Amino acid sequence: MLTVTRVLVVDDSIVMRKVISRMLSQDAGITVIGTASNGREAIERIEELHPDVVTMDVEMPVMSGIEALKEIMAKNPLPVIVLSALTKDGAQITMEALEMGASDFVTKDFSNCAAVLEEKQRELVAKVKDAARNRARFGHKRTEIGHKQLSMDSTVRVRREILAVGASTGGPPALQSVLSSLPADFPAPIVIAQHMPKLFTESFSKRLNSLCRIEVKEAEEKERLRPGVAFIAPGDSHMALRRRGRDVVVEFVDDRKYIYRPSVDLLMSSTAQVYEGKSIGVILTGMGNDGLAGLRELKAKAGFIIAQDEETCVVYGMPKAVVSAKIADAVLPINKIAEEIIRVL
Repeated sequence: MLTVTRVLVVDDSIVMRKVISRMLSQDAGITVIGTASNGREAIERIEELHPDVVTMDVEMPVMSGIEALKEIMAKNPLPVIVLSALTKDGAQITMEALEMGASDFVTKDFSNCAAVLEEKQRELVAKVKDAARNRARFGHKRTEIGHKQLSMDSTVRVRREILAVGASTGGPPALQSVLSSLPADFPAPIVIAQHMPKLFTESFSKRLNSLCRIEVKEAEEKERLRPGVAFIAPGDSHMALRRRGRDVVVEFVDDRKYIYRPSVDLLMSSTAQVYEGKSIGVILTGMGNDGLAGLRELKAKAGFIIAQDEETCVVYGMPKAVVSAKIADAVLPINKIAEEIIRVL
């Protein structure tokens, strides 16, 4: 029997309420049980309708989405997907919402282009369904992902010199899960390509830095990689690695052959070229197959590849492509990936 996810749509724009409701209702596994035009009305409708998931605009009159989210998490925690503007302020507010307990976010960069709308619909539906599946997490502190902090064994020789990670839809909480479990003395640099709008990666990096024992930052052009630091590719740039003498540096590339930005394929390919078999490549939740070509190169150089399993992915697209190609050395739930990284270093 099909399990149906009941959703409350909250937005002060009647047009957006209709667009979002229509997108969700086209999926047989979702029903929109109501709408609200501001945060105060949303809280009232939640008490009345008991939805499984709420989609919440952040900027609204009477009571903002952030104010409503704070009250929801204090009184009646349930999954909330935040919809935010594609602006710097929108990025900062979104990261604040994630800190407060929001499950995930979707940017309001809707378009009249059919292909863009279709992709946005797939993203929204996938995140709503994932939030509903993980509803049991609520009632616990959202930022406690449930993973133990790991420590390095100083007697073990480091065999791998770089950790490269790729993610897309559902990536922010997955990356938080992995990075927050790594020890402060993690002995290798970490490079990350997360499909994300250009104004969001800076705020995302700062948020992760506040939650992790390692340093996390948005990468800068020509920046030298350093052990124990995670470098996140800026949302408007493809990021590659290049060797400069004894150092390895970040290099931004403007190459239109890579559809997704930042490109996971390019990051993995350049990692394979620079580090060869001393690499660990991790592919996390996401749509499509970005990362497959780059990880093939990494595998050919004897790198070690870890893929997130289907059960814990929001969208089992990118990991599935790698697993189906039979190049994954380990396929693991998100809460086991950091442990495996430590094991193979």
